[in-house]
Amino acid sequence: MKPDVTAFFDAATNTISFLIKDPGGTACAVIDSVLDFDYSSGRTDTKSADQIIQHIKFNDLKLEWLLESHVHADHLSAAPYIQDELGGKIGIGNNITLIQKTFGKVFNEGTRFRRDGSQFDKLFVEGDSLMIGQMRADVLHTPGHTPACLTYVIGDAAFVGDTLFMPDFGTARCDFPGGSSEELFNSIQKILSLPDETRIFVGHDYKAPGRNEFAWETTVGEQKARNIHVGEGKRKDAFVKMRDERDATLSMPKLIIPSLQINMRAGHMPEPDELGDIFLKVPINKI
Repeated sequence: MKPDVTAFFDAATNTISFLIKDPGGTACAVIDSVLDFDYSSGRTDTKSADQIIQHIKFNDLKLEWLLESHVHADHLSAAPYIQDELGGKIGIGNNITLIQKTFGKVFNEGTRFRRDGSQFDKLFVEGDSLMIGQMRADVLHTPGHTPACLTYVIGDAAFVGDTLFMPDFGTARCDFPGGSSEELFNSIQKILSLPDETRIFVGHDYKAPGRNEFAWETTVGEQKARNIHVGEGKRKDAFVKMRDERDATLSMPKLIIPSLQINMRAGHMPEPDELGDIFLKVPINKI
């Protein structure tokens, strides 16, 4: 089966959100939605999410799932906002609980913050499947970038989140808490074991040197042949050395502080105070 895929590129965070439609009906799912956030003013906006909502409404589609590939550190999820407008269930990998335990401590969330993943409607494990109309989606656990990363394989398409990027850009960083370059390499091999013609949709693009256009669709065959980090049969030990050395030079994502606090809550804001005001925390020397 070949699902219909519509991409929505968010220039502020270089994130691509995907709307996947059952070609035989009106059912659809959204993967990795974006809530706009201006860090300097602390203000949110829904322009990016509204584009997706308008597309679904204009085409008379039925939203069944809001899927997260992982807990993002570079943008806020708009899943609850879209859910309030259109319905659907919010899903993520069951290792979200590891993220919640780690960053619950970092942000000193206390006992009121639940660390059992119950903020989400569904927690997936390796081998799970879900239906989007009559279209089956299979879940692969692909950790390395984070412990909770998933790849959703839907028909001839695989949505890999931040695990792989376009072949000329390579792979994701592994230096966040719980990340592992060895695990990432193993996860990538799992993805590359899919048929060569499988379409791969990546969650971010930054335009590699020499490329003037943003891109987010490639294939397993292209990744195996041309990915600058893992293509042409590169060895695991060489990849781990490259990835660890490269990660040591990277700065933290600009929106990591707000993103983690909100995304580990399934896109919900922290509880307001007695006046109804919402606050985020900035831990000092903790990340």
